Amino acid sequence: MRLRLAVISLTVALTTCACSTFDAINPFAGKGVKMAELKPFEASAQARVTWSESVGKGGNYVFSPAVSGSSVYAAGSDGSVIRIDDGQIVWKINAGQALSAGVGTDGKLVAVASPKGDVLVFSAADGTLAWKARATSEILSPPAVGEDLVIVRSSDNCLAAYDVSDGKRRWLYQRPSPALALRNAAPPVISGKYVFAGFPGGKLIAVSLNNGVSAWEGTVALPKGTTELERMADVSSLPVIAEHTVCAVAFQGRVACFDLNNGNLRWARDISSSVGLAMDSRYLFVTDDKGAVHALDLGSGSSVWKQDALSMRSVSAPLPRRGLVAVADIQGVVHFLNREDGAFAARLNTDGSPVLASPQALGRNLVVQTGKGALYAIEAE
Repeated sequence: MRLRLAVISLTVALTTCACSTFDAINPFAGKGVKMAELKPFEASAQARVTWSESVGKGGNYVFSPAVSGSSVYAAGSDGSVIRIDDGQIVWKINAGQALSAGVGTDGKLVAVASPKGDVLVFSAADGTLAWKARATSEILSPPAVGEDLVIVRSSDNCLAAYDVSDGKRRWLYQRPSPALALRNAAPPVISGKYVFAGFPGGKLIAVSLNNGVSAWEGTVALPKGTTELERMADVSSLPVIAEHTVCAVAFQGRVACFDLNNGNLRWARDISSSVGLAMDSRYLFVTDDKGAVHALDLGSGSSVWKQDALSMRSVSAPLPRRGLVAVADIQGVVHFLNREDGAFAARLNTDGSPVLASPQALGRNLVVQTGKGALYAIEAE
């Protein structure tokens, strides 16, 4: 067991970049492969910080802010939880214990989680504790809040649903754990009558919100190779949904899109990613494991463009916004690409620490959270 945990921890260090310097987290360090240098370009858009604020540092965990209307909720590993409206702090509390994941919200409740598996839910209005529950193991991804449920993905491949009113568990869904898996568990996402989550082995599962029973199972990727490391094909990032389509991407696997209602495969193509993807009305955007950003036709999966000038910079998942596609990197730089051809349009520096989670939409703009615990609201057009 100790050997297995050690191997998993090593894999996380190589794939999730939760360290303070690039050489410490780069699997190619010392092998002649270096991250790409940023080259000057002629800007075609403008980016500026509209406000910034501080929350606790991320430590060894990846924290993603959550947005509801004009409110931004964020958390840090020291237990800090904050609400910011239009750049002004509404409340800031301490959860009373270390945190490992956050934040999920529906605008009424705010959910965070701990390394011990505690689920803590607060009032979005004033930050008072509403209830507390215990999951089956460590929680590494933000809870999903919606449809009168708080749904938590724990590191032992369990999905647990809790009643929003009192925290009583409604149901539990669990998948078997493979010998080797990425430690950065994929967050669940609620849509319609299902909650969608990715799992090791390249599986995307639609689970009924009513009873926790699997409605359908889609194969994003099939494990390949002879060793356990080669056979890792985990869906380790958030699935994305638009109208009747849900898409996911697997590490050492594929990106695939399925019919939302029955799980029938629409299309798939070989791209490996552990950080994730995003979509708009026409394109699916994916950041691959080498730091290249791809735009694919949403209907067919055919390639539209590829931007590979950010190689080995530990690039985040993308966010399309206002004709641009935003990604952030290991040095806290936010890059804006032209939606139609992938050319660099603008660039903005934050505090120099890694931005590991995907930028989040904030109205017409976006917000990012750095490893040092800074929140930046950014306008780009």
